[in-house]
Amino acid sequence: MLWLFVLSFLSFISVVHAQGQSGLKPPSTFANIGDRDARSRALFTEAAKVFTSPRCVNCHPAGDHPLQGDEQRIHFPPISRRTGELAALGSGCKECHTSRNVRIFAGQATFQSIPGHPRWDLAPIEMAWEGKSISQICAQLKDPTRNGGRSLDLLHDHLAHDDLIAWGWAPGPGRDPAPGTQAQLGELIQAWIDTGAACP
Repeated sequence: MLWLFVLSFLSFISVVHAQGQSGLKPPSTFANIGDRDARSRALFTEAAKVFTSPRCVNCHPAGDHPLQGDEQRIHFPPISRRTGELAALGSGCKECHTSRNVRIFAGQATFQSIPGHPRWDLAPIEMAWEGKSISQICAQLKDPTRNGGRSLDLLHDHLAHDDLIAWGWAPGPGRDPAPGTQAQLGELIQAWIDTGAACP
């Protein structure tokens, strides 16, 4: 009988942990906020859990160097967005980051995998999110001069469907994924746009 209790308890803990890991509330959670602007700001604040996570900020740094790991340390080996340094090191990010995540076998390194994607690179400096408030990130995402020339509809499509962004939820062993799912992020961003795209 004790083993049944232990199994039930462990199952309960597992479910609670999984729910905690989901990390994003659905847009329906905010439906009871009567003021449209307040609801829009709340929706963006929820979506911003993704933008401010290490999976996103590490490649959207404020400086010339990408960040690494959940603790967001300066990238090692040293790499910089400046052309001269990249030329001296080879071809920059793609020198080590291939078209897919590569698992490192135990004992070969202190990390478990090297992330990868065919378009792996640093975000342009005008898209830096490191050290910015969610209000500043929101304004930046709405500004076509700082979001890759995207309208709000194109921004939604980019965030909801781009396969490089999808990497944030499948970052390889040794890294926590971004909160929620890409589909949940897309739903929150669409609801934010539908409510006027107000910034917190």
